[in-house]
Amino acid sequence: MFWRMTGLSGASPVDTILDKENFTLEELLDEDEIIQECKALNSRLINFLRDKAQVEQLLRYVVEEVPEDSEKKRSFKFPFIACEIFTCEIDVILRTLVEDEELMDLLFSFVKPDHPHSTLLSGYFSKVVICLMLRKTAPLMNYVQGHPEIVVQLVDLIGITSIMEVLIRLIGADENIYSNYGDAMQWLENTDVLEMIADKFSSSDSPEVHANAAEILCAVTRCAPPSLATKICSPSFVGRLFHHALEESRPKSVLVHSLSVCISLLDPKRLASASYQAFKSNLSHGALVTASPETVDGMLESLGNLLKLLDTSAENVLPTTYGYLRPPLGKHRLKIVEFISVLLTIGSETAEKELIRQSAIKRSIDLFFEYPYNNFLHHHVENIIVSCLEGKRTELIEHVLNECDIVGKILVAERLSSLSTESNGPTVPSEERAPPRIGNVGHMTRIANKLIQLRNSNSTIQAHLQENTEWVEWQTNVLVKRNEVENVYHWACGRPTSLHDRGRDSDDDDYRDRDYDVAALANNLSQAFRYGIYSNDYIEEAQGSLERDDEAAAASCFSSPLAERSPGRSAAACRRMDAAADADCGKQRAGEVGEPRSGRAHALSIYRRTMNGVPASATKIGAKRSPGSENEHKGREQAGGRKELVGIGPLPQIGSRSSWRKSGSERCQDWECELIGQRISPLLEPIFLLFLPKTSF
Repeated sequence: MFWRMTGLSGASPVDTILDKENFTLEELLDEDEIIQECKALNSRLINFLRDKAQVEQLLRYVVEEVPEDSEKKRSFKFPFIACEIFTCEIDVILRTLVEDEELMDLLFSFVKPDHPHSTLLSGYFSKVVICLMLRKTAPLMNYVQGHPEIVVQLVDLIGITSIMEVLIRLIGADENIYSNYGDAMQWLENTDVLEMIADKFSSSDSPEVHANAAEILCAVTRCAPPSLATKICSPSFVGRLFHHALEESRPKSVLVHSLSVCISLLDPKRLASASYQAFKSNLSHGALVTASPETVDGMLESLGNLLKLLDTSAENVLPTTYGYLRPPLGKHRLKIVEFISVLLTIGSETAEKELIRQSAIKRSIDLFFEYPYNNFLHHHVENIIVSCLEGKRTELIEHVLNECDIVGKILVAERLSSLSTESNGPTVPSEERAPPRIGNVGHMTRIANKLIQLRNSNSTIQAHLQENTEWVEWQTNVLVKRNEVENVYHWACGRPTSLHDRGRDSDDDDYRDRDYDVAALANNLSQAFRYGIYSNDYIEEAQGSLERDDEAAAASCFSSPLAERSPGRSAAACRRMDAAADADCGKQRAGEVGEPRSGRAHALSIYRRTMNGVPASATKIGAKRSPGSENEHKGREQAGGRKELVGIGPLPQIGSRSSWRKSGSERCQDWECELIGQRISPLLEPIFLLFLPKTSF
């Protein structure tokens, strides 16, 4: 058990089983507290489980299927508990496993072709193997290196997600890089594991196999051993991917996932990611896979055949809420547009010229207006247009403005803002209802604003816009007013979250970057309680104290000797002394100072709480005297007034602070004391302790 207190907890049920002369492993696995006892390192239990016979039986629960008519404990509970025992990462149990060849053979017998591979047991097998990778890296890698057929068998089972996760970590393409993993990965240089994974695009028709194969290859592009990084970005490997993707007999999922790998090779966003750079700085062997010019050239060789697919789609009809799509865009055409968008961001002049020559940009912009309700497509096409306009090559900008006629197409779409019923495009409105408004107006507005922004620094854009009188009129009458309406800073209702904070990656960055002004925080909180911003029971107490003028006066000139105000006196005696002092000092102060101040009432409240043993602390103490009060105080002291008085009774000690006391020469100061007590969370009290003086008065 996790919690044990002597005399309060009885013997553990696991210990009760271990006390028996004859007990079985099944009895222990059936006990609910066995995992807690393993994590608590129960020595008797661990000594029993570390035995080879027990480890072998645990492995059989993990890797062996049971008949369908078996009881539920054998089918579900025992395999789960056995897996959890291994993942408790108990060194002696894992050592028994990795140091015995027969036990390792039993574990990896799960991936043999003639073995059944249920989803449940695949997950348990994956957890055990990954645990061994983390804690027993060298022995496990030595075993796999001595049995190369294991890698082939894992690739054959790549359609199972749990097996895919094992393979990702096995080839070193996981972000959790192990310190001793580099030397153990050298043997991968002589294997064809990447080629075997890529060939799954051709040998299997399962979309799950294609998706998992692409996931592994994308993981390799993010972080991989040097040998695999060099191989995956080679032109021959890229050509292999495109060969599988462009086969006519292959399903479209091959094209989609093959392009995902190419996009992962080209995407510069992961290079600029601060989190990735921080992760990369800690890598011992991982290498960043970058797309070399040879890699880009290998992709451009198949660009022509790839772009032909933008003009073809499945001849089917997809009904929608606004009408019909004849034909729908399809995932493969969307992925091709995304590939073009990423290809333009790498800054390759060869790629840009080839895209212009193949009319890839023009065709992407045409799809933008043919499918006005596909926001995924609009996002990628907008990135294409912005990349072209922000580029340094005039040829690319002129191509977008002239050949693609982006300005003219925006004006036509704005003029016919509803879905056209006479269009021969793929998006057809329903005949039973009025044509809806097109759904890409927001993206067109962003593109138009980008044109206006860039024309100040680009003469080509400026000249093109000035020559178009229709654009000037539309900008003045429509775009300007639309921007005013959509400017969230002018909304009367405000906005919950500032747009300037949207660039942050996480709330943790916002917490670290914030500079807390402790003094302002303390002052604001003090003012909030003073003026009754927070409605609680203490606000009523403060308001009641304002009405007691005599108590307010007594707070500033209470004249009981220190010896008589000992904390040892009872509360009743203190109250009687308070009443007498109130009557005496109330008369005295009535003619000296105008209206009583709230600070004196708070001081008396603190004093009374202290005398009754209630903890209290002061957040702010400032000495403010009424005009002319300093001379009056000196005069009264010279006239024989008492000199040793207690302005504020001794407060309970807080940390190393000594009790607060006030000498007679300062007895008439107007103390502004604010209660923390139960008003302010104890978590904020250390902030206010920063402002407390370190010496006693």
